[in-house]
Amino acid sequence: MIKLNKNWNSIEWVLTDVDDTLTCHGHLPPETLIALQALRDAGKKVVAVTGACAGWGDHIAQLWPVDAVLAENGAVIMEKQNGYLVTDGLTTMADLASNQQRLKAQVETILIDYPDLNFTLDQAYRVCEVAIDIGQNRLTVDSAIVDEVVSKIHQLGANATASSIHINAWYGQHSKRIAAEYFLKKKGLSDEQIQSLCCYVGDSPNDAEMFGWLPNSVGVANIEKYWDKLAHKPSLVMSKPGGYGFAEFVDLLLCKNQ
Repeated sequence: MIKLNKNWNSIEWVLTDVDDTLTCHGHLPPETLIALQALRDAGKKVVAVTGACAGWGDHIAQLWPVDAVLAENGAVIMEKQNGYLVTDGLTTMADLASNQQRLKAQVETILIDYPDLNFTLDQAYRVCEVAIDIGQNRLTVDSAIVDEVVSKIHQLGANATASSIHINAWYGQHSKRIAAEYFLKKKGLSDEQIQSLCCYVGDSPNDAEMFGWLPNSVGVANIEKYWDKLAHKPSLVMSKPGGYGFAEFVDLLLCKNQ
């Protein structure tokens, strides 16, 4: 049986990835929404930290029971304030668009050598990133090819990470961790409070930086297939995959705090 130690007693902020962490096999289980609402009802703050496009971020921030969304690996921060959605970020929208246009042309050149690879269907709804589909609306791409493409993007001087479904690439100094730290400090949390009051839930290698940053971290069960690739590993792994594993974690967290 999975148990939480006393370090979890103080958790007030739950930061979480979205794809294959809140979803499962491309679907959003009702258990996920119930768990998110349970966290809110218990007074916890919920922040989605995702590589998903800004278009999806807008939808999640507007309609899901979350307090904020950090979309495109932190390029855009979306938050409801007094009933209205407001946006923030570490880079101006003009600079994000300029960098994206330049990178998209460079990645198109790389993909000439990979005719089986294409941009994601939601590329038009991204404001910063260039994203390549490696498993969302196609058969899963071999990990060696994924690593090769990520390496070539790095050689451009750009950032690139691979999730369970996308290669996400961008120019700029933001990342999940940098944007999360920026957001939490704007909310008044100190470094010490971030370490003790916040946790993170994820499922793939692009969550490793968050696992390494926050000592209270969780992997849903499907993270096990990436275990040997993780530079930093979560402190706890659930027995169930995706959103079902997220709901499993929430049950443990809320019972621990009763």
